[in-house]
Amino acid sequence: MEDPKKGEAPATAAVLVIGDEILSGRTQDVNTRYIANYLGEIGVDLKEARIVPDDEAAIVAAVNELRARYTYLLTTGGIGPTHDDITADAVAKAFGVEIGEDPRAISLLRERFSEEELNPARRRMARIPKGAELVLNAISKAPGFWIGNVIVMAGVPVIMQAMMDTVGPQLKSGARILVETVAAGAIPEGSYAARLEEIARGRQGVSVGSYPSFTSAGVRNQIVLRSRDKDALAQATEDVRRLLAELADQDGRR
Repeated sequence: MEDPKKGEAPATAAVLVIGDEILSGRTQDVNTRYIANYLGEIGVDLKEARIVPDDEAAIVAAVNELRARYTYLLTTGGIGPTHDDITADAVAKAFGVEIGEDPRAISLLRERFSEEELNPARRRMARIPKGAELVLNAISKAPGFWIGNVIVMAGVPVIMQAMMDTVGPQLKSGARILVETVAAGAIPEGSYAARLEEIARGRQGVSVGSYPSFTSAGVRNQIVLRSRDKDALAQATEDVRRLLAELADQDGRR
């Protein structure tokens, strides 16, 4: 695994989820969450996630925009055996390269399918843009691929996760993003919003956010802090705890 040079900015990434079934609500996207957690563990900043339909022009436009903006672009979906699986063709078009049946991919598919089972539909999964490296997976054998800084993976979560295990160790790693969560309970966000902003501005390199949740006991808030700097994170977390303690005391005296 490569280590960035000292002082080098962290690697960045975007996720592009491809599929009409996601936009229709028929299928829930769980891949973005998995990828976000995985990247956070290895110190890659996920900056954007986008969903596009099974439309070649939309995929091409999104691929070209996102690959130019970030260190990595990871796509999920659209590399199966059916007619609407057009991701490989769209990525080839985005890069301006030819696409065709890849002997390496055919060899992998033969590990799972007999010659009779390896019909034209399944052979579609062996169509790889010229110049791309294969992304292997131990689940279905049908590969994804990596071309330029674009990593194309399956949409089925268990297969995508197997592919992520293949490519993850090859990504540029950095300092892990550390996270602290402080329970604010029933204290309203409006009571601490201004001072929370002061804490966020005063602690460089620390991201601070407030997140409400709805429970049977009513609204409960959590304050989440993120940073690569352990000491700065600890200081900001203590600031937040002190703030909430003060507000709790004030509420108790009312």
